[in-house]
Formats: sequence, C-alpha cells, structure tokens
Amino acid sequence: MRKLLIATNNKGKVKELHDLLKGLDVELVTPAGIDLKLDVDEDGADYAENAAKKAIAFAQASGLVSLADDSGLEVDALDGAPGLHSARYHPKPGATDADRRAYMLENLQDKPRPWKAHFHATIAIAVPAADVHFAEGNCYGEIIPEERGTGGFGYDPIFLFPELNKTMAELEMDEKNRLSHRAKAVMNAIHVLKKLFEI
Repeated sequence: MRKLLIATNNKGKVKELHDLLKGLDVELVTPAGIDLKLDVDEDGADYAENAAKKAIAFAQASGLVSLADDSGLEVDALDGAPGLHSARYHPKPGATDADRRAYMLENLQDKPRPWKAHFHATIAIAVPAADVHFAEGNCYGEIIPEERGTGGFGYDPIFLFPELNKTMAELEMDEKNRLSHRAKAVMNAIHVLKKLFEI
C-alpha cells in the first residue's frame, strides 16, 4: 500500500491536511499513528527551508514519503510580520494561539485600517534518500479587531475574507478546503504526489 506521512505534530494541521488529501489513492499516516516522536527546529531562512527540514527529517526517520508545510500570516501594516515567526509571535515562552492574536491586535492598534494581510503556505514533499518537491499557496484578506468563529486554529478567528464577510474560523470545512493558503498549496502538490506514487 502506498503510504504518505503527514509530517506535523500540530493537530489542527493534521486534520486539515487529512481532509485535503483524503481523495488521493494513498494511505495517510500521522506521526502519532506510527509512534514517531520528532521535533524539528524551524530555523530556516524561509518557508521552503523550514518545510523541507521537516519533510526530510520525517522521511528519514520513517522511511516514508513525507509531506510537511510551513506557513505564516503576513500583515502589511506590520511590514510582513509575523511571517516566518507566526507560530512564535509572542515574547512569552509557551504563549497560546489566543495570546498571539491578542499581541498582534495590540501591535496594530495605532495603524490605520483596513489591516490587509495574506496567509502563505509552502509544502515540501520528501522522498527518503531522494529529492524534495515544493508547492505554494496564498490567500488574501484582512485582520479585524474582534474574534469571530470557532473553527480553525492560529490566527483564523481574526482573518477576514471581506468578499464573504466571514473569518477563516467561520468557514465550513469544505469552504476552507477551497479557499485557504494550505488548500491551494495542497492542490498544487497533488500532481506531484500522483507522479511520485504513479497514480
């Protein structure tokens, strides 16, 4: 059976990637499912380097084709921050997603609205002892000062799609799986996976 390891320990990402990839004729495996405990330092210079580091480490440890992503939120009024450091965008160690959202809104207080922003995702697919393949996706919107919605994770409750008047956290899963940066990156990665697995 063809197996693809979803190379992340983030439960929100695992669920999202699982939903996005479920139509592919491969067995989707998670690190928890194969009892693989691995933490990879995300100290690369860009999204591609971080995604590749994770995908390669998981591929080498498991012997399986591994798919990792690195993503970030880039806010124009913050000169592209938090970007690469989206998951660590708070001076306090152990900060929660809610802490990071509150900190971002604090930093935006004196900036004129709308606070234009976009999410970016780079996916890396690593084959053990072979090449790494990449795919990217973006989605555009703005940051709003109040949280809305209970779906998603990270910055989703304050990222608004103005044309829908919905935050990322208010989208149904099938909507999110069409519109999100990760969804677009996965769509671009599907043909790579089909080639790799010859399906």
